[in-house]
Amino acid sequence: MKLFSVLAGACASLLVTAMPGAANPKLVVDVNSLKVYEQQDIYQKWYPASLTKLMTAYTTFRALKSGQLTLESPVVISKNAAGEPPSKMFYKPGQAVTLDSALKMMLIKSANDIAVAIGETVAGSEPAFVNLMNAEARRIGMTSSHFINPNGLPGPGQYTTARDLAVLAVTIKREFPQYASYFAYEGFTTGKKNYPNLNMLIGRFDGADGMKTGFICASGFNQVSSATRNGRAVVSVVLGADSLGGRADESARLLQLGLTSTGVGKPGLGQIAPYGETRDMVADVSKEICNPKAAKIRSENRDEVGRQKLQSPYIHEINRPLNLVTAGLIPGSEKAVNVNGQTETAQGDVANIPIPVPRPVF
Repeated sequence: MKLFSVLAGACASLLVTAMPGAANPKLVVDVNSLKVYEQQDIYQKWYPASLTKLMTAYTTFRALKSGQLTLESPVVISKNAAGEPPSKMFYKPGQAVTLDSALKMMLIKSANDIAVAIGETVAGSEPAFVNLMNAEARRIGMTSSHFINPNGLPGPGQYTTARDLAVLAVTIKREFPQYASYFAYEGFTTGKKNYPNLNMLIGRFDGADGMKTGFICASGFNQVSSATRNGRAVVSVVLGADSLGGRADESARLLQLGLTSTGVGKPGLGQIAPYGETRDMVADVSKEICNPKAAKIRSENRDEVGRQKLQSPYIHEINRPLNLVTAGLIPGSEKAVNVNGQTETAQGDVANIPIPVPRPVF
């Protein structure tokens, strides 16, 4: 059932004007009441980057619900999936993981190869899965979104809005609470290597319980976050932040606002009619994000061990080992078929390939 819609006959009083000097889309919404505590440019089309993987996860959860798959179903790495660029697990064609492990790898490490392999497992091919993604997006009321792949790598026709991402996040939390843990893990281990969650709020913001980050030059630093305290659950969306730390700080501010506000006089998500003169254009912030000056500023804003500095008073350090879950190859699937059609055994979970620097490389 579609949970959200923009009211076609919305009165003029519900139109919202973008804040002067507004730079980036953002909002925070209550999962239960759908009250929007703060919003900005929520109908501006934006490149989702790896936030696309939320749609991949939702479409996969629907397949699980139908009984088409189970969490123990094998996800086999195809040549197509193995060819995706980093971030990735670097598995070889023919190797396999369970769907449970694949979801952890996709949502914690943001592995592009695994996202494609999941899509192929669910729908038989990547294009067929993309069609499912778009059908599900339309069904739940994502009125300004379109996907061209399961992992969020950029290309023409891949776009969304802060409003639509909020619809998706709330729908996931409402429809599939049994899978909430996949978004909240602090990290996973293959037994040979540990992978911390790229979401800097997990374990550091009181009540944080998901959901996903994303970055490409054209989108800047994106984040969809969720948190629950004292029975109240909220979701925030931040698009186009200038750094890892910036998106975490702003997400924390929005979540704190949502968790401590009354919502009196605030509009419901479905009551906010489209607004903004540029909403039909997909924003591209590449020039602002991917230039030497911006890269230098981000490099300087790190502590002595290279971690991004966080300024939010609502984020605290984790002064203990991370709580890691297990994910890895299905035993016996270590052997894979190489490009020459010969069988070989991978050396370790990433075959000694160096860990890539997040795009772009400066």
